[in-house]
Amino acid sequence: MSGTPGATTVRNKERTALEVTGLGRRYGRRWVLRDATFRLPAGRVCALVGPNGAGKTTMLEIIAGLREATTGEARVFGAPSGGTRARQRVSFLPQEKPLFPRFTVSETLRLGRELNPGWDQELAEDFVRAGSIDLDAKVGRLSGGQRTRVALAVALGKRPDLVLLDEPLADLDPLVRRQTVAALLGQVAEHGITVLLSSHLVAELDMLCDYLLLVAEGGLRLAGDVDEIVSVHRLLGAPTDRVPAGPDGLPAHLEHHTVVETHRDQHHTTALVRPGGPVDEVWESTTPTLEEVVLAYLAQTDSTPLISPDSHVPGAGSETIK
Repeated sequence: MSGTPGATTVRNKERTALEVTGLGRRYGRRWVLRDATFRLPAGRVCALVGPNGAGKTTMLEIIAGLREATTGEARVFGAPSGGTRARQRVSFLPQEKPLFPRFTVSETLRLGRELNPGWDQELAEDFVRAGSIDLDAKVGRLSGGQRTRVALAVALGKRPDLVLLDEPLADLDPLVRRQTVAALLGQVAEHGITVLLSSHLVAELDMLCDYLLLVAEGGLRLAGDVDEIVSVHRLLGAPTDRVPAGPDGLPAHLEHHTVVETHRDQHHTTALVRPGGPVDEVWESTTPTLEEVVLAYLAQTDSTPLISPDSHVPGAGSETIK
């Protein structure tokens, strides 16, 4: 997904929707999230990706004020997460999409109105009706896609500035997933909200987001604009006999580059790199897809983290996109 859906219509004037500094969460002796530090610019649709157990849900719950951090802090438009000011500006939709199955859709929206002072009934009803859902239908009789739309209507009806979604599309078939994404992005464009959603749908990230956070091994590995992240990487390929392995085990002619991942067989060698200068002519160089970049960083969690300038928090020790 190219561009910035909400950049021209952000309701608030703050440039940073979310700032996370040294955020960590430990359960017993095990850290599920450690020293996460980044900024999320306002008006972006950001995918939070990582393997199972990487701390994605934990991070969202801390930002939403539902769980305390062991270390560090998260600030929502400058206010500490969990405080009244932050809670008023955030909607969180967990993966389970908690709805009362015996309620009608109309009763569900009425409950949302009673619980949220800034509730926008017209927005919520319009979002539901756009999915051809009867307001008198019982929630328990809706399809998975319809329940997701109703849950999103509740999240959006609060008129938040930041929406947190935990795997919102995981249980939807491809067509319904695409329709739901289109509806969500329409709200982003119209109301200028910021969205942070966790997702394991790596192949569909281009459709989902214009910004990316990748967590693995408890830490942040990638953060930044999708187009910027892709543009600073090259996918290299060469016959294996022309790029013999050096003493460090890496293929030849990569000395000046940051190597993210390599694949080598008897005939062909490939490498995903962040170039540090001209690429040797022995290599064929192409632009990788976002999926190729993400999968490489997920496979090689010891690679140097890459943080874009607008995601970078001063004092954080990560390489930044130039």
